Amino acid sequence: MTAPHPTTDAPASRSTVTEHEGTTPTMTQPLQPLLHDSVVVLTAPSQAWSAPDGRIDGHGIHGFYHSDLRVLDRIVLTVGGADLEHIATAGSSASEAVFTGLARGIDDATADPRVRVDHTRTVRSGVLDERIVLRNALGSSLRTVVQVSLRADFSPMQQIKAGLTGSEHPVSVSADGASGAVLRSGPVSARLSAPEAHVTVDGAAITLRWEVDVPAHAEVAVGWSTEVDDPTAVVGGAAPSAEWEAFTAETGDSRLASWLHRALADLQALRMSTVERPDDVFLAAGAPWFFTLFGRDSIWAARMLLPLGHEPAASTLRVLAHYQGTESVDATAEQPGKIMHELRPAALTIPGEGVVLPPLYYGTVDATALWVCLLHDAWRWGMPADEVEALLPHLEAALAWMRDYGDSDGDGFLEYVDTTGHGLANQGWKDSGDSIQWRDGTLAEGPIALCEVQGYAYEAAIGGAELLDAFGRDGGSAWREWAAGLKERFASAFWIDDPAGAYPAVALDASKRRVDTVTSNIGHLLGTGILDDAQAELVARRLISPQLCSGYGLRTMSTDSAGYWPLSYHGGSVWAHDTAIAISGLTRDGFRVEAGLLADGLLAAADGFGYRMPELHSGDPASETSAPIPYPAACRPQAWSAAAAVAVLSARLGLRADAPSGSFEVDPDPAAGSIRVRGLRFAGESRDVTV
Repeated sequence: MTAPHPTTDAPASRSTVTEHEGTTPTMTQPLQPLLHDSVVVLTAPSQAWSAPDGRIDGHGIHGFYHSDLRVLDRIVLTVGGADLEHIATAGSSASEAVFTGLARGIDDATADPRVRVDHTRTVRSGVLDERIVLRNALGSSLRTVVQVSLRADFSPMQQIKAGLTGSEHPVSVSADGASGAVLRSGPVSARLSAPEAHVTVDGAAITLRWEVDVPAHAEVAVGWSTEVDDPTAVVGGAAPSAEWEAFTAETGDSRLASWLHRALADLQALRMSTVERPDDVFLAAGAPWFFTLFGRDSIWAARMLLPLGHEPAASTLRVLAHYQGTESVDATAEQPGKIMHELRPAALTIPGEGVVLPPLYYGTVDATALWVCLLHDAWRWGMPADEVEALLPHLEAALAWMRDYGDSDGDGFLEYVDTTGHGLANQGWKDSGDSIQWRDGTLAEGPIALCEVQGYAYEAAIGGAELLDAFGRDGGSAWREWAAGLKERFASAFWIDDPAGAYPAVALDASKRRVDTVTSNIGHLLGTGILDDAQAELVARRLISPQLCSGYGLRTMSTDSAGYWPLSYHGGSVWAHDTAIAISGLTRDGFRVEAGLLADGLLAAADGFGYRMPELHSGDPASETSAPIPYPAACRPQAWSAAAAVAVLSARLGLRADAPSGSFEVDPDPAAGSIRVRGLRFAGESRDVTV
């Protein structure tokens, strides 16, 4: 998603006439770019997407982006007038990649390659740096030309997501001295510097050219950089966490250690803050589309990461409290006490979908209850009492929203409906238009009361009551009574009898009918307290059934549903965070074997994806595929997918924390093997664990 309104609807690739026997010619439609085979280098809110050899040629997602604009859509390196022959891509962090290639056109004819190029791309917040090292192992010197071809673009991200291109404002490029250029589009500018290069400008195209002499058995380096200035930005980058850098894990299952290492590197690159509150760090939802503050995503990521310190949770709570609703505004879905959904610098238009979201949008039914749950958990993990107490008025407002506004029709359940006609049709975490459907594939009609949202609300009411009591504020008993009523109503209204065992409906529709599709949503109920022991056992058994458990994680929809498709965004795919939430709930409710089965599936998937777990992947069964199949448009890295690694570690260690009582407990899963962890943090102090 992105903010600026595009004015040019040129397809990202030229439309072509296609003709099939017996049909009339049709025009190719613009398509959302695929991501699975591209390389990303990032430090939020900047990112560069390329082919595996580092080439950026304007195709699909390729480009250098800052915030919601693609500043450059072309970065092409040639040496001696020819492309390099790519042999490797590596990098020490999420913010850097090294593309190694051979310049065989200027090499000798022997079998061993003697001329290689290491092209290092580094992305910092607002900055792209490139260093090109030409290495000569020949016995004689080389004289050649290194050239980089660039092109200014400034297409808004949402245009690109829709398969279109075109800037909102005219694009201009002008020379800036002998070795630089300035790129502009509306209020956004970028200054390019290429020391010792000959720089030429032709419209939006820029060419950097170095004539180099490389002595025998020596190397020569050239480089260039561009720095972006965006005065319209509402978010910016944040410094990496020293505590996360100090964390290490050694496990009997090397897959978990590898996943944790990669996940934390990615999470460092996703740290952000808002312009209004630069000291409060949160995690951007993910690359490439979601480099901003999202209520639900940022809350879940911070919650999973609590064993690494309460600070990210505390700052996420504060920044979301800053934007907490204070009045009822239909156009933005704001209501008193409600936690926001997403923040953008301007209105967000999704081409072709009829969706127009305001810059600050509150269209989420679950973020408010989850905010309360995060505050309660952060307090137990050691968030200082004065910081917690400062947020209690926001807690009281959030609880009141659940009672007074979240339950819009007075039936005792939280539900949602888009009243604007151009907002999100579905407002739980499965927010695609077809995510809530009946077992026969027909769509459910709203207002929709999701099952997991009732679980979140129950947990929020109980946790909120505990906080109110602990800090001497009124209302605790009333919220426990409210939670008890919700639990009783849920047991009566949501459960569906089935020969394979009763299960909760994914939702109640507008007529309060139980929507009967079996989905992963039921896994979110575990650990919230809304289920009794027998109900929890039924859910646990259902989660590991072959219809839901793919062997690479938990499917979002059961295979026996008419709408199931393994590559459906929310109708059969596997989401790492979704599975991790179920794993955490299973562990909390004592189902360690079931939690272990799902965790093993995620570890197999992480291994298959090189330990950078994508936003989601296919629901194809592990019994039929030797590696997980990508969902080709999945974001990566994604904050809650990366944070899922810590959730799996927490489940395997059986971590429990209660800072008010000084309790930090470890109850390891005997089947998990040896684990040695350094740098867990409880109540601000580092803890090491060996089991």
